[in-house]
Amino acid sequence: MINIFEVNETNKMIEQENLDVRTITMGISLLDCIDPDLDALNQKIYEKITTKARNLVATGDKIATEYGIPVVNKRISVTPIALVGGAACKKLEDFVTIARTLDKCAREVGVNFIGGYSALVSKGMTPAEELLIRSIPQAMSETERVCSSVNVGSTKTGINMDAVKLMGEIILATAEATKDQDSLGCAKLVVFCNAPDDNPFMAGAFHGVTEADCIINVGVSGPGVVKKALEQVRGEDFGTLCEMIKRTAFKVTRVGQLVAREASKRLDVPFGIVDLSLAPTPAIGDSVAEILEEIGLERAGAPGTTAALALLNDQVKKGGVMAAAAVGGLSGAFIPVSEDQGMIDAVNEGALTLEKLEAMTCVCSVGLDMIAVPGDTKATTLAGIIADESAIGMVNQKTTAVRLIPVIGKGVGETVEFGGLLGYAPIMPVNSFSCDAFVQRGGRIPAPIHSFKN
Repeated sequence: MINIFEVNETNKMIEQENLDVRTITMGISLLDCIDPDLDALNQKIYEKITTKARNLVATGDKIATEYGIPVVNKRISVTPIALVGGAACKKLEDFVTIARTLDKCAREVGVNFIGGYSALVSKGMTPAEELLIRSIPQAMSETERVCSSVNVGSTKTGINMDAVKLMGEIILATAEATKDQDSLGCAKLVVFCNAPDDNPFMAGAFHGVTEADCIINVGVSGPGVVKKALEQVRGEDFGTLCEMIKRTAFKVTRVGQLVAREASKRLDVPFGIVDLSLAPTPAIGDSVAEILEEIGLERAGAPGTTAALALLNDQVKKGGVMAAAAVGGLSGAFIPVSEDQGMIDAVNEGALTLEKLEAMTCVCSVGLDMIAVPGDTKATTLAGIIADESAIGMVNQKTTAVRLIPVIGKGVGETVEFGGLLGYAPIMPVNSFSCDAFVQRGGRIPAPIHSFKN
């Protein structure tokens, strides 16, 4: 049983080491809202979300107060809108009306983000899915809290290179559409390979079609807690180091399990999963890069970084999986540049490059996350980066993602400020050699040989 005594054991972590529950995310199925009439569809979506989630924020705040555990964000994920709007949406503007409805719902119930303006196109695109994708720049520029994601590949199906090429263009168009906000719209847009159905973290959250009508997923965090714990075993061997990470991850995940169970019970919504990812923030001491440095690296990006990150990711999962009834989502360690002060410092000092980050994504929780690049980066170059990251996910049977932000009007050496949890980022250089002919081929990169397991 999880009880208040276990929570009390973590008081120091909460007060001094930035431990928090990063998000309670309510997943809501919109499949029963499908209607060929666009007005009726929007009304059904509005009514279902505002009914199901009306007590979400208040419940999260009450749990935080009672247990003394910060619950930083309350969020909603919905069924991929390309599926929900397919019958009613005949033009781009039709899908944008749904984005506005989602934004209105998020404001009314008080959540900071709502995810699921999404399309799953790993093998091909329906007309509705292509329409939604092409509507993303307008949707992101006209909404505040809506997040979008597109899954372009999987281990089972390969990589849809037509979708990859299109997403390079869409990212650039989204940057242009939100250039008055330093291309902030791209911070709300993720391109996936092997996207999970139960991810509570934005911007990539959506409510998968395999899920129940309504569920509660919780994402915990705590890089600062792990960093502090590792200070106690400085200079010890890898066995001792791994044991400390596992023990710490267990305690952190128990807190998330408690919050998940309480939220599930009070909202009368089934519990889904705990995602035990180490999710950094711009706060000093809340950094995955600083954990890597505590393991023994001068700076994140130094030789040994990928090995250290692999060790960290694996031990977090091993420690956390015993502490939760169900672990899912992404789980492991995020390495977003803009949200991690240690990563920012490593980039500024020349220790960390885009190519090294790509190598690190082979062993971390997600992929190239919150990386600002020059605003004049070509769409085909963005598509090539997406293809590379998707290939890592496809071949390694893991989730990978790309959240690139080409900042219109800015170049390498400049800095862009996003604010809040999104932090700030130095603009990183990208390889200037062309991949145009590769991206223009079209079609699909086939699934790897080890995908055939039926």
